[in-house]
Amino acid sequence: MSIPRDYASPALSLSLAGVYRNAVRVEEEVEEGDEESGGGGGVYRGDTVEVSSENTGTGRSEEDGDEEGPLEDDGDISRSKNKKRKKYHRHTTDQIKEMEALFKESPHPDEKQRQQLSDRLGLAPRQVKFWFQNRRTQIKAMQERHENSLMKSEMEKLREENRSMRDTINKSCCPNCGSLTSYSDPTRTTEDQQLRIENAKLRAEIEKLREVIGKVPGGATASSCSPGQEQDNSSSVDYYSGFLGVDKSKILELVEQAMEELTRMASAREPLWVRSLESGREILNYDEYLREFSRGVSSCRQDRRSIEASRETGVVILDVGRLVQSFIDVNQWKEMFPCMISKAATVDIISSGEGENGNGLVQLMFAELQMMTPMIPTREIYFVRYCRQHNPETWAVVDVSLGAGEDRIGSSLLKCRRLPSGCIIEDKASGHCKVTWVEHTECQRGPVHSIYRPVVNSGVAFGAWHWMATLQLHCERLVFSMATNVPTKDSSGVSTLAGRKSTLKLAQRMAFSFCKAVGASSLHTWTRMPTKNGDDMRITSRKNLSDPGEPGGLILCAVSSVWLPVPASALFDFLRDDARRSEWDMLPTGGSIHTVASIAKGQDRGNSVVLQAVKAGDSRDIWFLQDSSTNSYESMVVYAPVDVPTMQSVMSGCDSGDVAVLPSGFSILPDGLDASTPVISNTPEAKPAESGGSLVTVAFQLLADTSPAAKLTMESVEAVSSLISSTIHNIKKAMRCEDG
Repeated sequence: MSIPRDYASPALSLSLAGVYRNAVRVEEEVEEGDEESGGGGGVYRGDTVEVSSENTGTGRSEEDGDEEGPLEDDGDISRSKNKKRKKYHRHTTDQIKEMEALFKESPHPDEKQRQQLSDRLGLAPRQVKFWFQNRRTQIKAMQERHENSLMKSEMEKLREENRSMRDTINKSCCPNCGSLTSYSDPTRTTEDQQLRIENAKLRAEIEKLREVIGKVPGGATASSCSPGQEQDNSSSVDYYSGFLGVDKSKILELVEQAMEELTRMASAREPLWVRSLESGREILNYDEYLREFSRGVSSCRQDRRSIEASRETGVVILDVGRLVQSFIDVNQWKEMFPCMISKAATVDIISSGEGENGNGLVQLMFAELQMMTPMIPTREIYFVRYCRQHNPETWAVVDVSLGAGEDRIGSSLLKCRRLPSGCIIEDKASGHCKVTWVEHTECQRGPVHSIYRPVVNSGVAFGAWHWMATLQLHCERLVFSMATNVPTKDSSGVSTLAGRKSTLKLAQRMAFSFCKAVGASSLHTWTRMPTKNGDDMRITSRKNLSDPGEPGGLILCAVSSVWLPVPASALFDFLRDDARRSEWDMLPTGGSIHTVASIAKGQDRGNSVVLQAVKAGDSRDIWFLQDSSTNSYESMVVYAPVDVPTMQSVMSGCDSGDVAVLPSGFSILPDGLDASTPVISNTPEAKPAESGGSLVTVAFQLLADTSPAAKLTMESVEAVSSLISSTIHNIKKAMRCEDG
């Protein structure tokens, strides 16, 4: 947050309008001085500003005053000042209006403009000059008062929340050793983790606000901070240094070592990397890794920990500058990987680097990684991200966890450390980049549902192949959404570029909302429910009070993941085919289905946004917006019913930000991508069995009640349970695998 110095801030338009109105009634001339230091009618005193005007104090005019003679004593000086106080020069209403009109166009008129105005108004050029100088100071003072007041209010709010969170954390720590105490209630522990993250973010915001307020003249910083709050003055880097047991200098040394290791791992060949015979992908030879990087040795074989390492290289359709910025900005980073990152935050900036392009930036971050199913526990990681430009064409982004100190974060987390991981980005011609991605983690093995064990234990679920495929798909979608020369076959039913862009934006938001709703993130509290056919179903509910992007009220989400003996590509084509929608969808009441609009968002024909119209029994149409996406790792079909008039306005180019959608859909991935172990080692590992089917997650979201205060009823739970069971049954029937 920064204080704009310009007088014409939009945030103060109403306040400034009041200044202009008041100025029409009365005006005075002040003596010339240094405008920045308080002259020209404005004198800074502490954190307030005194402006010479008829309403706020006395002004002095050098033209109207008489010369003062020597005085005898202080009493005579006071009496003499009262007698010889100079008279105000009052401008007429017409004069003020003329000067106001010029001020709005040019707050700093040159000598020629002042001369012309003085001739037209019958004023001396010096009077016109003083009037403009006084007006600039007056507006600047009002704006700084207003901004300072806003910052003080926000500072107090942040400080109060910060204090509350610190108290919560202190209560959860042992008074002797400072370590976190363990709770039998996992919900309480999760809340503690959330408080720590929010606490760190608040500290960073307070530091930024304090830095900005410190630039306000008159010592506003001192007035907003009390002596009893000196602990807040410490940077959050120092706080986390003590919390994690690593100081800033050690962090900078660690990231330099991690950058060196990433660079070597990205360029090395055999024997460090060996190509898998099953999948054709590269696998880390961990024994060779230990010999080459001795500092990488850890107790990975203890406490049921395992090493996952993978490398993938691909071409991304995006220029290097935008791609690097997407890694620096945590919000853009989450948008690049919506199906993989459920939560992420920049805890603190350890080093801001050089220049504005992020070269040398070091930031402490937190992320929660997920799969598109509540059956797989999330991985919560604290790590440091370091961005560095090796040469004009090459950038490197490395992530590395801080070490053993992270064990103090909490016992409820699925422990996962990020060994030097990241990507090397090489700029190519025509807005393309070559990206070499290295993913290297050390994780504690946790409970995994049997149908997902091959994917998780092989390292595929969170490996470099997954990251690269998702990155390529996102960048391709971004390019297609910005394209202006779109072939007719790639955009049917939408006549304008504005309508195409607005429709794609709505579909993307719908897909992001679906990804956020179906994972095992701590944002949700999942409850296991039995189904008629014995499938494992989880439900959760949430209340929407103010988000215009989805319906308001009590929302029920139900998810079930199953294995089907059907190739993933065949299942994806079936689910996105509008001609076969009636074979699985239980919501439409019957009737014909036809495509209203179709927009391509990628080179693969499966990457598209489709608007489907279903003819209902009462001869009216029900429209569904469907977003389909596929890559080498995962495919998704997400859809939501939409209001027909609203969707027609979106297709014409209107903003889709307030269109409420509640998406449901499917996530599909092959179960036999790679049956090999995550690394090659002399230590024997259990090899998962191969299979050739699909892992499909079916998710439905329903508005259980329009009132957020309503309670979830068993009728709603039974209805959504029946809906999921029937949908899975219909899919098995259509794909002829009812006995699979």
